[in-house]
Amino acid sequence: MKKLLLPFALAACALPAQAQLLDNFSDGDFSQTPAWTGDAASFQVISQQLQSSGAAVTGTTLQLVTPVQTAGAVSWEFWANLRLATSSGNYADVWLMSEQADLKATGNRGYFVRLGGTPDEVALFRKDATGSPVYVVNGADAALNSSTNNLVRVRVTRSAQDVWTLERDLTGGSTYVSEGTATDATLRRGAYFGVQLTYSAANNRAFYFDEFRVTDTAAPQPLTATIAAARQLNVTFNEPVAATQLASNYRLGAPSAPAILNAQRDATDPTLVHLTLAADLPTGASTLEIRNSTDLYGNTAASPFTLSLQNNGVLAQPTLNQVLITEILADETPAVGLPASEYVEIHNPSATATLDLAGMRLLKPGSSNPAVFPVGAVLLPGEYAVVCGSTRAAQFSAFGKVFGLSNFPSLTNAADQLLLRGRNGQMVFEVSYSDTWYKDSRKKEGGWSLEMVDTANPCAGLDNWTASTDASGGTPGRANSVRTSNADRTAPKLLRALAVNATTVRLFFGEKLDSVAAANPALYTLMPAVAITRAAPVGPDFRAVDLTLSAALQANQPLTATVQRATDCVGNATGQAASVTFGLPVPVAAGDVVINEILFNPRTNAVDFVELLNRSTKYLDVQGWHLGNEKPDGTLDQEVVSNSAYVLAPGQLLLLTTRPDVVQSQYPTSTNPEAFLLMTSFPTYPDDAGNVVVADAQGRVLDRYAYAEEQHLKLLDDVNGVSLERLRADAPSVASNFHSAASAAGYATPGRPNSQLQQDPGGGQQFRLTPEIFTPDEDGQQDYTTLNYTLDSPGYAASVTVYDAQGRLARRLVRNETLATSGFFQWDGLTDRGQKAAVGYYILLIELFKPNSGEKREYKKTVVLGARF
Repeated sequence: MKKLLLPFALAACALPAQAQLLDNFSDGDFSQTPAWTGDAASFQVISQQLQSSGAAVTGTTLQLVTPVQTAGAVSWEFWANLRLATSSGNYADVWLMSEQADLKATGNRGYFVRLGGTPDEVALFRKDATGSPVYVVNGADAALNSSTNNLVRVRVTRSAQDVWTLERDLTGGSTYVSEGTATDATLRRGAYFGVQLTYSAANNRAFYFDEFRVTDTAAPQPLTATIAAARQLNVTFNEPVAATQLASNYRLGAPSAPAILNAQRDATDPTLVHLTLAADLPTGASTLEIRNSTDLYGNTAASPFTLSLQNNGVLAQPTLNQVLITEILADETPAVGLPASEYVEIHNPSATATLDLAGMRLLKPGSSNPAVFPVGAVLLPGEYAVVCGSTRAAQFSAFGKVFGLSNFPSLTNAADQLLLRGRNGQMVFEVSYSDTWYKDSRKKEGGWSLEMVDTANPCAGLDNWTASTDASGGTPGRANSVRTSNADRTAPKLLRALAVNATTVRLFFGEKLDSVAAANPALYTLMPAVAITRAAPVGPDFRAVDLTLSAALQANQPLTATVQRATDCVGNATGQAASVTFGLPVPVAAGDVVINEILFNPRTNAVDFVELLNRSTKYLDVQGWHLGNEKPDGTLDQEVVSNSAYVLAPGQLLLLTTRPDVVQSQYPTSTNPEAFLLMTSFPTYPDDAGNVVVADAQGRVLDRYAYAEEQHLKLLDDVNGVSLERLRADAPSVASNFHSAASAAGYATPGRPNSQLQQDPGGGQQFRLTPEIFTPDEDGQQDYTTLNYTLDSPGYAASVTVYDAQGRLARRLVRNETLATSGFFQWDGLTDRGQKAAVGYYILLIELFKPNSGEKREYKKTVVLGARF
């Protein structure tokens, strides 16, 4: 038996150049020395050859792999016999290099030789993380044309210059014929070698393999030497190097260069060597000479290598806002002139500091798989660089420095949040972008990047970003086309406070804070007085501060939080104290919160919204509540209002929508952004009619309102973009208590008191009209009149009819409607034909009837329908 695998962990010995893998199955076993894993039960060794023996099922795919570390110049050889007619459903892939042990895994990358397939060929392929395999060397068609005996020996070599050569001998011998050569440097390192078989039912035992050999044929080459600290250099090689490194193999060539005291291979990256210097590296240019570099398999460089070093000052690890994201292409199609690939641009705004990006992470909040910058990644003073997916780096090579990273986050077109964290986990930069930042409806449809306007104002959002004006659609790798001075001179605004629990209060601010200044507990006070023991800014964007209290708060007690001074991340500070009120929430009951306004038929490219009103005297937490549309069959289309705590104060409004930015842009003069709460998803509200339902976290209905398009004022030519507003807070959620929003308010008042709001007039009269003169012109002032009633007992039914001064019927307002003991009816000034009634006096005839007793009563009230001139 001759069988040898040099595992990575045992490669410290300096052995002569030899096979990394040599297996001819002469011992009749493949479970050890080396150990092959995968679908082991579906393979066997017969006559010292590896044979498939899987299930006789068409479409089966089997795999068997063994660990083999490969990089740089390598040679692969193997013998195979496919005793079948190869086809699209019958072929073998011999993986020369695989990143993962599971060859079939989504996202796996590597190179493999395909035997068979539709062209019946011997060909070399590359598999990227996405997409179908692509040819590296396309072999001749019909090379494997036998239906019973496709014998072949294959040899593949990769040079140090990444030139691949594919050869084969169709007799199984070693008289090789070239299938071609190609240059491909996409993937530099592999971790596994293996076979992957695909077959139909009759061919489950038709695959034979033997004499696998993987040989490292070249010594390692140093790629880069970088300055990690004043007395430390990092040297990166093109392949793993021997575990034992000698300091004498490295020498600095600068005048008065310090000696190298120690050379140590990195504990986790075997291609990286750390050099420790006896003194600080002198400023300026120098060289590093490397001799006798040896790989895991004993290949030693015959001549020395020399790398250049440029010490512009010791490399610094970036801290907050020392590396900025200055450009984002989230929607790459349709392409304007840039590569059709997502990217972000990073920038070092310093004029002097060279930044070491090694270990810095790009990610979204909550991600467990960040994109990590490699060892040797450096950003020079004032430098820009493109960051993209590892498979897309070549597309941006013409734009300058590019970092192609694995796990590059997918960028959502409409809105997303991106974080840069240092290798120590500390925040470096945060940005939460939205497609409203384009400020251009055409460019936000794709192909144009978002660019930061002023890099000296890194904490700003919408006000400091806009669409690129470059003809290509963006400026990756260079200064932005929109750059200009745009300083932030506005102090941060205190927005609201939240009692997270009885001993923690969270303060929310309108922009990013200076996290160091905000951590001073002396800046904050509570009334009634409770001592504050700790102030902790909340990452990742530092727009909130958590205050820890010395004593527990009482539920539903109003409190006032005051900030003596708040400083944003560019140094603007408030000149005077700012205060907000809040309270520890209590449980909600049905009717505490009601539907106050709804937009169910938005304008083109706009969105629905629902506004809630807390009409109780309680502080109420909306976490876990649901907003829904009750369908005719009784089922609910509902979505969670908020997954986190959000407390409504007594009398507070809450505007719910998926796009606060769109609603605010549609109603710029009648909006209160502070009342908005973003929902990730929204129920579907039909344009004709629906049922809005609000329920608490236990599913108990708090309020329900059945809306319909017919409830809008009939005089409106177009109701798209017009909301229905609640008239009275304490009245029930019925159609008569809602009215179209006023034109003077822009046809909606999201987050603000309703334009049609009417206070209960009170008084002791059985019937009273408010107002007694009204002008139904949709200007928000006396657009309708209400007939208010207070009855001596329940059980009445009513009919209300409107007549003009000549006694002619104008409107049958109410017909035999059962009344509560108090309430109101609304007249919008329209006739039964839906036309606006003429200016003049009108009589409302009120007929009361008690079915149980037969009692009847009549009343008359006079109202004036006027007009403004």
